[in-house]
Amino acid sequence: MAITTIDPQTRIARAAVFVVFALNGFLLAMWVVHIPAITDRTGIAHSTLGMFILMLAGAGIVGMRIAGPLADRFGSRTMVGAAAAITAVSVLGPGLATGPVTLAIALACFGFGNGALDVSMNTQAVHVERAYQRPIMSAFHALFSGGGLLGSLLGAAAQRAGWDVRSTLSLAAVSGLLVLAALVPRLLGDTGSVVDEPNPDPLSPDPPNIGTHAQSHIPPDHRQDRVAQDAGDGSETPTHTTASEAAGAADSAGRSRRVLALAAIAFALLLTEGVAADWSALQVRDHLDVDDATAALAFGAFSGTMTAGRLATDRVAGAFGRVAVVRYGTLIAACGLVLIMTSGWVPLTLLGWAICGLGLSGGIPQIFTAAGNLGSSTAATDMSRVFSLGYFGLLAGPSIIGWITAIVPLTIAMVVPLIAVLLCCRYAGVVGPRRK
Repeated sequence: MAITTIDPQTRIARAAVFVVFALNGFLLAMWVVHIPAITDRTGIAHSTLGMFILMLAGAGIVGMRIAGPLADRFGSRTMVGAAAAITAVSVLGPGLATGPVTLAIALACFGFGNGALDVSMNTQAVHVERAYQRPIMSAFHALFSGGGLLGSLLGAAAQRAGWDVRSTLSLAAVSGLLVLAALVPRLLGDTGSVVDEPNPDPLSPDPPNIGTHAQSHIPPDHRQDRVAQDAGDGSETPTHTTASEAAGAADSAGRSRRVLALAAIAFALLLTEGVAADWSALQVRDHLDVDDATAALAFGAFSGTMTAGRLATDRVAGAFGRVAVVRYGTLIAACGLVLIMTSGWVPLTLLGWAICGLGLSGGIPQIFTAAGNLGSSTAATDMSRVFSLGYFGLLAGPSIIGWITAIVPLTIAMVVPLIAVLLCCRYAGVVGPRRK
């Protein structure tokens, strides 16, 4: 097999996708670190915030389901530009909100844009990864975490300096639009999903459905000759066709089951990540009675180790496999959550959030790579199905925490993500390569 040479345009596209992921993480973090200030400004309770986050999740799912088919039809580059612009502009909305109604509208817009961006940028990342023909998805997600770390640190610094939340979010929105204008022309100009690969899973040593792929490379006339030879005479051809249709239906059903299984694991992992994003600052502030700037460091600790872990995940997954990354990573995350729930000291609690971030860092990139390489002609649509349920976990999980806080303290409510990561540890085998 000839060695694939990476052309300069693909290398530039990879760098551009890196920045898109970082920008998404940055914008999300700017909302997260200002949650305490925004809840005080709008006068809403924790339980109301939980309900609004659930609504944000619903808007995000709508954005995902719309963005998937549109990315298949018009290309992920176009959708990245549109979705990122919506996200950058709408991050200002929560800062301008003065009450529950305006905050709800602002979060719906932000959720829609973020959901659409999640699908479109990951679809673009899959195209770049295919061009490289080696695992690089975790590195993209590392930049997302890096953007979250940058946003949390800048947000904490702005709050410590006494900046108004409206000024900070306005600067974030303008900066996002300027960066976006420079990035979009450098993305790959795909107009649909790449299919018919010999090995659609970069981490799988055995190409799934190799018979199907091998036959797809045979010219149509030769395929017809082969059918005639196998049949012996024309009377047997319908039987052969029926068997082929049955095999195709079985393959489609198998892919649907795999999409659902991957979505379930994504739901549990992103539920935990969502709890860390939306509740870490409030958990530290309420449990340890510290100021907002100190509390914001919790999400910074989480994002920092997420970034470091994802930078190393591609090599770890290549050496030990995706199942090991998910199984042992979620076990590490569980240890971090136990520390968070039992610690009464700020440095130890921040360490707990850091351990949790490290444990979760490698799981989601493995799921998204598998979801984008199922051999379907509509990869972005398949990915949107996994993303939509996973994203629901990312945002519905925090809303569940909000409801539980009406009964028990926030720190006790952390048992929900603890159970989620332990279930992922138990069923980590779902993310393994598909076998024939």
